[in-house]
Amino acid sequence: MGYEGRMETQRWTDVDRYVTGLLAPEDAALEETQRAATAAGLPPISVSGAQGMLLHLLVRSLGARRVLELGTLAGYSAIWMARGLGEGGRLVTCELDPHHAEVARRNFERAGVAGMVEQRVGPAGASLDALAAEGAEPFDLVFVDADKDGYPEYLRKVMGLVRPGSVIVADNVVRDGDVADPASEDPAVVGVRRYLEAVAAEPRLSATVVQTVGVKGYDGFCFALVNG
Repeated sequence: MGYEGRMETQRWTDVDRYVTGLLAPEDAALEETQRAATAAGLPPISVSGAQGMLLHLLVRSLGARRVLELGTLAGYSAIWMARGLGEGGRLVTCELDPHHAEVARRNFERAGVAGMVEQRVGPAGASLDALAAEGAEPFDLVFVDADKDGYPEYLRKVMGLVRPGSVIVADNVVRDGDVADPASEDPAVVGVRRYLEAVAAEPRLSATVVQTVGVKGYDGFCFALVNG
């Protein structure tokens, strides 16, 4: 990255930190969640504070009672969303790695949200199949933040677990701009492109992508509304 590129990245980071400190400051539980993730050797790939607040506000603005998350990691995003749930609300979060899930479990307890969070450990596709087999009540908000090459499969299965008015948010869909490169052989880029193509072809969805910059670099979210 050249000098101008480094300066631009620093500007994004400075603005993100300013906005987060002003509008989405972390409390002790959220800070400890991040420290616990680092101490446990988890990769630093959770959403930023500003993005966590965005998810929190989505939960509140939708009046969501049921939230589904694919990709728990240390539980940082789940804590933000769980705190937006009203009385009787429930968040189901799915994580492949048992070690990650255990770190998240302790973080949920520390943050005081363990009573409203249900953890499922194992492949996300299998967890979605299990929810469908159990006749799970539809989810109001779905946050997809797991392995990118699995996104198309997850979308297909999630569509059986939502209702008209539900919102599906998929993270990391811009991939530093590589999503626009049809020649890319990166499995994550290929998976995201297939996901976006599936969203575009699904008549039950209306969607857009919002590009983001900040402490997480250059990326973006796909927001999809389940039509009536």
